[in-house]
Amino acid sequence: MIDSQRIQNAVVEILSAIGEDPARDELKATPLKVAEAYAEFFKGVGVDEKSALSDTFAAEHNDVVILKDIDFVSICEHHLLPFTGVAHIAYLPDDRVVGLGRLPRLVEIIAARPQLQENLTAQIADALESGLGTKGVVVVVEARHHCVVSRGARQPEANTITVATRGCYSEPIARAEVMALISK
Repeated sequence: MIDSQRIQNAVVEILSAIGEDPARDELKATPLKVAEAYAEFFKGVGVDEKSALSDTFAAEHNDVVILKDIDFVSICEHHLLPFTGVAHIAYLPDDRVVGLGRLPRLVEIIAARPQLQENLTAQIADALESGLGTKGVVVVVEARHHCVVSRGARQPEANTITVATRGCYSEPIARAEVMALISK
């Protein structure tokens, strides 16, 4: 549970620490606004990601299911700055499938925590593998990190791509076929 008052107090302290006056008219509402933003950014903390996969159906086919371009926002756990991007999910069902709308919910839950992109990608794959009992999973995440865009390296066009594979898609030939479908 987000402790809004503690966040507000911390923001007042940060503003003071950088030499600003938290009582200045333009900054008076800032602590509350940051607390409200953090409540949204971190709404996945403590939520079981497998809850997104609870409504499954008997699979009437056993071919790959792909959902591409799932938008997400996450917060880098190193800098507490956002990274934004898209996730592409492919899974090979065993005997159960999940409604397609549940896949963006899964991404949303896992992304709404302090994260590293590499871990985000792996956690999505792990949740699909264990939550659906899939034969194989491929997750590709493409993101722009605001810590790279606005500080340090200052590379506004740089994107990071991470991939996690599980089950049969750990084999290069099977993975290549799915990756070709994802890149279309």
